[in-house]
Amino acid sequence: MSDLVSILIPAYNAEKWIVETIQSALNQTWPNKEIIIIDDGSHDNTLRIARSFESAAVKVETQENRGASTARNHALSLAQGDYVQWLDADDLLAPDKISLQLKYVESGHNDRIPLTSSFGVFYYRKEKAAFQPHSLWQNLDPVEWLLRKFSENLWMTNSSWLVSRELTERVGPWNESLTLDDDGEYFCRIVASSERIKFIKEAKSYYRRWHLGSLSRTNSYEACESLLLSLKLSIGYLRSLEDSDRTRKASLKLLQNWSHYFYPEKYELVKRLNAFAKELHGELLPPDLGWKYSYIKTIFGWQAAKETRDIVRKIKFSSSVSWDKLMYNLSPK
Repeated sequence: MSDLVSILIPAYNAEKWIVETIQSALNQTWPNKEIIIIDDGSHDNTLRIARSFESAAVKVETQENRGASTARNHALSLAQGDYVQWLDADDLLAPDKISLQLKYVESGHNDRIPLTSSFGVFYYRKEKAAFQPHSLWQNLDPVEWLLRKFSENLWMTNSSWLVSRELTERVGPWNESLTLDDDGEYFCRIVASSERIKFIKEAKSYYRRWHLGSLSRTNSYEACESLLLSLKLSIGYLRSLEDSDRTRKASLKLLQNWSHYFYPEKYELVKRLNAFAKELHGELLPPDLGWKYSYIKTIFGWQAAKETRDIVRKIKFSSSVSWDKLMYNLSPK
């Protein structure tokens, strides 16, 4: 029996990429699939373009702009599949991505074992995607997966996952109160409810990083408050599986890795972050900006050094994206 796979695409102002993304879903060699696209109140032509693909296999709905998590939950409420494939509206799947992952299912699979894949990061040219393996690119039990993610500051792109409907329903919907790191919290919840995580190296997805918002996330107080909640929830999932010295150390490392979003200007959130660190039997240090910015920090202060570092990063990133866009536009289509 061929399991039905629901490919769920939340979309907001994605007219530049939505055609390629939908096409990558349609091109899946796995034959039994449905594609559900939720337009999250886009102001461009995203909805019109998506509706041009409507068919028996492609369903398109729209909603008022309420955020990606709400759009994902909307899509999930319509899904009929045995497996769920998340796909952001600017990312891509290799044609055999789902088929390669479901080969493992055909050989005998437990519904509480989510499947992950390799993923490459690119700007405009998919063929230039950089696949950089790390320690989550292997079969792991839930505690070890979370320990490595926290300690080494690692991640897996949303599109790399293929999760059974049973496990998806077990963990519940995306947390719509989160605006920052909502995906990090959601997949930590998936992992914590799993028996183990199966990595399929040959399966591939592609994460498009093309605008500054995907590099330097919004820095509003509300967004950082959301981030703090996400970190607390994620740490709670790990500690529900094992509350030990090693899990607390990994949790402290996670807080330290993300502390630069809060320090120093969000004083109240910094206080809450430090209080949480004390609950984990540790303390946080001021974030390290690196030796290149130590002179600026000494003369002008930590905030000026942080802002300078962010500006330099944005310039480097913009230059890389602009060059890749130029090469993309010059390449034969």
